[in-house]
Amino acid sequence: MPILVVLRRQAILIAAIVTPIAFLLGSNPSAVHAQADDVVVRIESADGGFQLTRNGQPYFIKGVGGDGSRKVLVEAGGNSIRTWGTDNLQTVLDDAQKLGLSVTVGFWLGHERHGFNYNDAQQIAAQAEKVKTTVEKFKRHPAVLIWALGNEMEGAGDNAAIWLAINHLATLVKRIDPHHPTMTVVAEIGGNKVKNLHRLCPDIDILGINSYAGGASVPRRYSEAGGTKPYILTEFGPAGTWESPKNSWGLVPELTSTEKALAYRKAYEQAVANQKGKCLGSYAFLWGTKQEATATWFGILLPDGTRLGAADVLTEMWTGKPPRNLCPRIDQIAVTGTNEVEPQSTISVTLKTSDPEKDSLKVRWKLQKESESFGQGGDAEAIPPDFPKSILKGGLQGAEIKLPQDGGSYRVFAFVTDDHGGGAVANVPVRVKGPSVLMDAKSASLPLVIYAEPDGPSSTYVPAGWMGNNKALKLTERCETNPHAGKHCLRVDYTANDNWSGVVWQSPANDWGDLPGGWNLTGAKRLTFWARGERGGEMISCEFGILAKDKRYHDTGHGKLEKLKLTTDWQQFTIDISKLDLTRIKTGFVFTVAGDGRPITFYFDDIQYE
Repeated sequence: MPILVVLRRQAILIAAIVTPIAFLLGSNPSAVHAQADDVVVRIESADGGFQLTRNGQPYFIKGVGGDGSRKVLVEAGGNSIRTWGTDNLQTVLDDAQKLGLSVTVGFWLGHERHGFNYNDAQQIAAQAEKVKTTVEKFKRHPAVLIWALGNEMEGAGDNAAIWLAINHLATLVKRIDPHHPTMTVVAEIGGNKVKNLHRLCPDIDILGINSYAGGASVPRRYSEAGGTKPYILTEFGPAGTWESPKNSWGLVPELTSTEKALAYRKAYEQAVANQKGKCLGSYAFLWGTKQEATATWFGILLPDGTRLGAADVLTEMWTGKPPRNLCPRIDQIAVTGTNEVEPQSTISVTLKTSDPEKDSLKVRWKLQKESESFGQGGDAEAIPPDFPKSILKGGLQGAEIKLPQDGGSYRVFAFVTDDHGGGAVANVPVRVKGPSVLMDAKSASLPLVIYAEPDGPSSTYVPAGWMGNNKALKLTERCETNPHAGKHCLRVDYTANDNWSGVVWQSPANDWGDLPGGWNLTGAKRLTFWARGERGGEMISCEFGILAKDKRYHDTGHGKLEKLKLTTDWQQFTIDISKLDLTRIKTGFVFTVAGDGRPITFYFDDIQYE
């Protein structure tokens, strides 16, 4: 089918969903006329380029993404934050306004890899309704700077339906609020992303670009790809694991925080500070801390708020001068001898540190197992175990560490701090030779109950694995509304109109396959559960055993019932497991639910293996 016909059909589908909403909004004068106290943000022409203004005054974005201290951000010279979604947006905006910060409000748009279908009218309409409601509610909040429609939802960048959906959302936003620009954010700018954005999204004012190893070269590559819209560097920092070299056994070494600071400086100087008229500013990643590859790969702050070298660089870039007291440096961390050793070996790690002001320093050592697998696109990752008893002794010159019996990769971390809120962190990888010894799962007595009465025997699995838009999900384990049996049932409320969420019953809690646990359910014939909907017609999916073989402690069996349509009466559902390998089941029960344009409530009771 010719491409123009495909584009026309996709445009008609999305326009049929969005245009009626936009038409109604367009008839409302209050939706298009600024009030006297509104903050108006515009993109102006200036010296042959672009200039962002707030209420007529030039405004260059000096921002971050992340949940770290806003007060420390302001003290460092920052003036803006970005969000990836709209959870708790009222509080985010109010708190930002009190500190004089602006907010680029991000809308989390569906990703195809998460199951979102940009040719599904119901999903597109629900997504548009959420955007519409949010913009209507917050368009006059003085902290709002930009509406950012999506983050890295474009995939390879060749699906026209995604670009058309983004543009129709931008059209919708402009009809409601013509006083704040629109932006969409992409993961790098390779392939046809820039070309398709420009030809299919005329109502997108700004392109947000997330770039790490390639951050410094964004201006050249954007121009070569035909980019003419102004851009914002919406994420930048050290090179990610996906674009870094591996060592001899396939592990990606991590830069020290001192080395990472240089990466932030290079990207900022070349892609932001030196691109006035093209670049409207930036948002550094990550103002805070997060387990992504390691616990320290992208963090600009440590969990206790300690600043790392990247914070010093940002302060200098934003204010024109470095902070009064600079962070310590880690100049070297290394294992004495080989990094590949026998089980239970004792190794020596050397450390070289310094401090610009010659402040006294402290160090904390940690041995942590390497993550078995990395998430994609910032997806949540399990925190691997650490081994505090393995640290035999440690100081500013180094440490002695006894490695575990279990084979595999580990990282030895050194956390160095001064007395002025500054720090440095580095790690060195070590491989323990030999196989990773898997612990057998304990044998379970049948029937094994997942959920029954809350006051009954404690469950062998814990509902700790919250997935997707979990802030819109609520579990009430002691619901007294029409239980199937006994006094209580499990109530589930999903309050979002779109996106999806779910819960995994895990053993142990908060583990996604890195730790031993689970149960040997050999002998069980079926997994049964009862469910009903509040209104009837609710669609859910239920399964068990979702940890695939790429996980060290994976599930040995898997079963699933998809798209169960609930009624207002209790129904029993059964998954036949009689022919499965049940020697280790880590994830005993899972449900997922997708938004369908309205809040959803449903109930479970008597979940068990028989």
